[in-house]
Amino acid sequence: MKWLDDRAIGRLRTAADEPDLTGTSYRLIRKIGAGGMSTVYLAEDLKLGRKVAVKVMSLADERGELKQRMLREAQIVARLEHPGIVPIHDVGTLPDGRVFYAMKYIQGRRLDQYAMSGRSVVDLLRVFQRVCEAVAFAHSFGVIHRDLKPENIMVGSFGEVLVMDWGVAKLLGDRHGDPGEEAIGADDDAGTLIQRLAVPGEMETAYGVVVGTPAYMAPEQALGENQNLDKRADVYALGAILYFLLTGRPPFDSATAAEVRSRLLEEGPAPPRRVNHLVARPLEAVCLKAMSRDPRGRYESAQELELEIAAFLSALPVSAYRENIVERTWRLITRNRFLVILIVVYLIVRLLLLFFMGR
Repeated sequence: MKWLDDRAIGRLRTAADEPDLTGTSYRLIRKIGAGGMSTVYLAEDLKLGRKVAVKVMSLADERGELKQRMLREAQIVARLEHPGIVPIHDVGTLPDGRVFYAMKYIQGRRLDQYAMSGRSVVDLLRVFQRVCEAVAFAHSFGVIHRDLKPENIMVGSFGEVLVMDWGVAKLLGDRHGDPGEEAIGADDDAGTLIQRLAVPGEMETAYGVVVGTPAYMAPEQALGENQNLDKRADVYALGAILYFLLTGRPPFDSATAAEVRSRLLEEGPAPPRRVNHLVARPLEAVCLKAMSRDPRGRYESAQELELEIAAFLSALPVSAYRENIVERTWRLITRNRFLVILIVVYLIVRLLLLFFMGR
């Protein structure tokens, strides 16, 4: 008898795990990513001759709740037609009963990888503005993401910025058709905590179920107050993403979700300037306001946060920070530096003329 080596066994296991796309319009190419309840594959659209990303449910689903969640995710994303949100092309069911949907294949890097490639603060803030715009668009349709983090944002090869993974998104005011997270368990691969605290069989996100990524979730999310969540929970997550872009690390780096939740509710993150002294004070103030533990202390919307970043980039005052006279003067000089240079050059020329005429 000939024994199979580890590589051969690995290939057989991979082949067994791969979805059967028979009966669909797609040809499987390779696996490109996996989370706690789904796997994403690169595939070829045989009808249109293009590459697409195909997301397939990867967990057992005896009660059909994951199937409902996948369909719901596809429906939510399909209605959000925005350049910053990945479009859905198709949705269907595989021969084995698993749900899949096909979406645009994005070639690029995740925001966390992009931020670590030596980009300037201005460049990162421009990307952040695009993220805010996409989230604000979703909010205008009553959709909150609930799991915003750098790993769920892609920066494409041509500069496009896309918000990904709307698997735990919620429609505001919709208390039906939101499958219970208690059937999903902990999404450790994606770093997402979905605690099993709900009443078994309940079909909406129950009070006490924690949905989101610990280091980026708002305090009210950490407490499982899902029925009271609004767009300000996403504003907090955007503030946490801004924190990462300014400091190079998430607001909390504790090893476990329980540690993050404890620190989040008791002390909050260290101010960005304590981590990176080069962070501008107005930017720190904007970041900390977005991450206020009290939702009422945050920006009312992602659009308002984006406008604050736009003001900073334009050397205008931001509402979150009160300048002193020196800072205000320096900001005005910076904003009007071309005019200031002209005036200085003019004065130097006049002084030189007066000096030589007087000799």
